[in-house]
This record gives sequence, structure tokens and C-alpha cells, in this order.
Amino acid sequence: MDEVDIEVVADPTLESPVLIEGLPGVGHVGKLVAEHLLEEKESELVRRVYSEYLPPQVSVEDDGTTELVCVELYALTLDGQDVLVLTGDYQAQDNAGHYRLTNAFLDIAAEFGVERIFALGGVPTGELIEEYAVLGAATTAEFVAELEDVDVEFREDEPAGGIVGTSGLLLGLGGRRGIESACLMGETSGYLVDPKSAQSVLEVLQDVLGFEVDFGSLEDRAEEMEEVVGKIEEMEAQQSAVATDDDLRYIG
Repeated sequence: MDEVDIEVVADPTLESPVLIEGLPGVGHVGKLVAEHLLEEKESELVRRVYSEYLPPQVSVEDDGTTELVCVELYALTLDGQDVLVLTGDYQAQDNAGHYRLTNAFLDIAAEFGVERIFALGGVPTGELIEEYAVLGAATTAEFVAELEDVDVEFREDEPAGGIVGTSGLLLGLGGRRGIESACLMGETSGYLVDPKSAQSVLEVLQDVLGFEVDFGSLEDRAEEMEEVVGKIEEMEAQQSAVATDDDLRYIG
């Protein structure tokens, strides 16, 4: 196998498509958005990207069969807007892999005539939050202004350290190719998978691209995660109480 091996599955004709990237990251925010779009809308698998830069393993399906890990691109339409969704279970394992895979993704995007890129991810806050803001970064001032109109926040020095991985390189390398690109990052604690943060990012995408999608399954997942968080907080409270009791016994 080559360093990057692209399998052509289908070649639909798309009109002025945008690319939406949702690979694993902080809170799995981008991946949750990508998965939700594929669950809610009819889509067609168009490319599989295999690479030695991905983890050396296979996934095991429900029927016991195996599949070499890869990144996939799907074509779908969101209320008249053609879209390519880039998703998978893994990102590259080293710097060179990130560059080479992202360039491969951009080559595919160019084949389909992609005019805009939306990379999706999460920004860790380090604490549980109630109100979910969406932070942004974009390759042009015009794109920044457009996203500010739909309440995306652009904060000085955030995210700290910049945007790493595929999401960052889609902006950096995509911008060098003249593709207008932006990254939408939902605030998240960073501790757990965060469906609420994913919904906040998806709501921004709806406003920018002009489509509607049902949030039911995301809301159900959010309720499940709230139960998990509640149990964690309860356990922490119990541990804190035990520690306090121990301290009191020691002092006495």
C-alpha cells in the first residue's frame, strides 16, 4: 500500500459543494456533528482514504468481519446545498501524516469542486459548562465577518496554541490553495463526549448554510451524558465527604 491510498467508490456530480470535516478530537464534537448529518440525511460514500499514517489496525464489524481503518468522505445534500462530509475514527499519528493526509483530502475536495471548507472541533474549558459558545477562526476577514453575524465568537489568543491536526491544516493548506476555510469550535469541558457542544456547532452550520436538521438523537445523547456527569459529581461529592471525615478523625 502507498503512504496514502485513495479508493474511488462513487463519482457523483456536485454543484458548488462545501466540505465539512468531523474527525475525532476534544469532546468528539466534530465527529458527533458529522455522524449526526449522516444519520439524518441520505448520503453516498464516495471515497475511502487508507494510509500507513493511520493506526495499524482493523475494525471488527457486528457480523465479525474486519475492515482496515480509513477515513471516509460522503456526499449529501442539505436543503439544496451539496456537501462532502469527511469523517472517520482516527487521525494521523504524526506530523508528516497530518500534512500528507490533509493534502490528500484537499485533492479530493478539488476533484469535486469544493469552494468552502468547515472544519469542526471542540475547545476545552477544563470545567463543566452550562452555556455553549462556538469559537471561530477563518482564512479571510470576510469569512470572519459572516460568521460573526451568526454569533460565532472570535476571541483574542483563543484557542491557546492555535488549531492542531486536520482541522488546523485544512485552514492552513486550504488557504494556500485559495479555498475559503473556517474552523468552528464548540466549547466543551474536554472530559467527556459532548453532544450539547456538537449541537451548538451544528446550529451555526444551519445558519451559515441554510438548512434544517432534527436534533432529537443528539438531545437524547445529551441527556445520557448528563446522567453520567451527575453520577460523576455524586461520586466526587461522596469521596470529598469521606476525605473530610478521615481528616476529622485524624485531628481528633
